[in-house]
Order: sequence, then structure tokens, then C-alpha cells
Amino acid sequence: MAEMPNINATVRTGTGKGAARQARLAELVPGVVYGGGEEPVAINVEFKVLLKQLRAGKFLSTLFNLKLEGHDDVRVICRNVQRHVVKDLPIHLDLMRLTRKSRINLNVPLNFINEEECAGIKKGGVLTAIRTEVELKVTAGNIPEAIDVDLTLLEVGDHVNISDITLPEGTRPMITDRDFVICNISAPSSLKSAGEDEDEAEEVAESTDEAATEE
Repeated sequence: MAEMPNINATVRTGTGKGAARQARLAELVPGVVYGGGEEPVAINVEFKVLLKQLRAGKFLSTLFNLKLEGHDDVRVICRNVQRHVVKDLPIHLDLMRLTRKSRINLNVPLNFINEEECAGIKKGGVLTAIRTEVELKVTAGNIPEAIDVDLTLLEVGDHVNISDITLPEGTRPMITDRDFVICNISAPSSLKSAGEDEDEAEEVAESTDEAATEE
């Protein structure tokens, strides 16, 4: 997988509302790190840095490398961000430690390959990506950087479903109640227009024939 972004934190001394309030006054966001077979640790994260990461999007589905002074780096994923009811700004976060065997949900990007070899595209077809990423249940020690979608054999009108893609071992889609579409090769607009014109011409001809019969 691509290099993980860092979350830099410091150990928070003291617990409870008083310590959390003091952290916020110092422009820090209190939080806790738990799981991974270790004791929970109270932490503080710099408010401005956390807010920037939140605004970048996909914060709850991103794997982070937690850098905490006095502790070994560890993979974490955010399980909850509490926000101020009025200002909608972060006031607390929960981070879960991951082992290599931990199972988590992540959005993994799709990589469409062999467009230049695609039979349908060679004939003028257009690739329409219904999804650019897919939510998967993965093992933390075996997270794919991307999932390849091979377009080589697709013709105009063909589509690719999630069941057509070979996923890494131990990985499965979160949506299991339907075989959803990933992409398709649609006809170019010029061909669509020509087809529509032909249909319209046929309709006019049929109308003319009907009118002639009635006379």
C-alpha cells in the first residue's frame, strides 16, 4: 500500500473533563488510543493539524501511522470523531490500534488498466467509471494499494461487475447483497445520435404508412 500518513500525538497527563478542557484551551484535541492487546493511552493531537486532515476527506477510512513519544509507531484507524454541536469542530477522537491480522473496512481505489488494448475503446467506445474506489473488508497486514480492473476484452456495451474482479486473498467487498457495476464501455455520442435518428426516421415512416392506409 502507499505510504501511510502520520498522526503526531503526545501523551495526555490526567483524565476526565478537566484534563480534556485544559487540552482544548491549549488548541489540542484530546483522544484515546485503544486495542491491539495493549492498555488504552490518553493522547492529545494538535487541533489545526487534525482539522486539516479531516477536511482532506476519508479520515475515518484512512490508515494512519501513529507517532507517539515514548511508544513505538503503530498503525491506527479512527473509529470516532466527536464534534462540537454548534461549531462542528473536532473535540475528541478515538483511535484503534491494528495488528497485521486485524480486519478493517477501507475504501481502496480502482485502477483501470489496458485502455489502449480495450476492443470497445478501439471501436470508439467510451469508458464510464461508475466507481473510482470500492469499500473492502481487508486484513491490516495485506492492504492493496489499488485494485486493477482489466479492460482488454471489453466491447461496446459491456460492463464490469464487482464479481468480475479478482480481489486479494482475504479481501471481500462490504456490499454483499448485490453484484454492483464498476464501469462500462458505452457507445460514443455520435453513434447514439445516429441510432436515435434512425429510430426517429422509422417512427416517421411508420406514421406515414398508417396515414396512407387510413386514406
